Amino acid sequence: MSAKIIIGVMGPGENASPEDNEMAFELGRAIAKEGWAVLTGGRSFGVMDAAMKGARDVNGLTIGVLPDAHDKNASENAQIKIVTGMGSGRNMINVLSSNIIVVLGMAAGTASEVALAIKSNKKVILLHQDEITIRFFKNIGTYRVLIAKDVDETITQIKDYLAVHQLR
Repeated sequence: MSAKIIIGVMGPGENASPEDNEMAFELGRAIAKEGWAVLTGGRSFGVMDAAMKGARDVNGLTIGVLPDAHDKNASENAQIKIVTGMGSGRNMINVLSSNIIVVLGMAAGTASEVALAIKSNKKVILLHQDEITIRFFKNIGTYRVLIAKDVDETITQIKDYLAVHQLR
């Protein structure tokens, strides 16, 4: 049996817009329908919760990597809860544990995850981002950064990446 593909979905928590949350729900569903696991920062709000809720909606596997030394603020949609006690340091675990990173919405913690992913030579898909964000991360990440307008385009780019890297 081969290892499960893990797709990291990174985005803001309390600062997520309703549109971000709606798209994260659809993204989580689409990832789970492909048989891939959804990994997020594990908290009970924002993009993290919405993506895991979408995955759980279609019986997908969800992993939440929590910043605290307890799981009190964990999403009820996180099936596997990894308690780190590392605060924002857990962002490195999120990045390194994911085969590919999808970024939806933007906040300081999310930006740090993108920077860590680029530094770790991980592929990053910026989903539904503004031009300033795209320009900034493309400038520092060059070929590691892809752009997607919607969930379908994101799934296609993930499939293409996995095929090239012979991951299933």
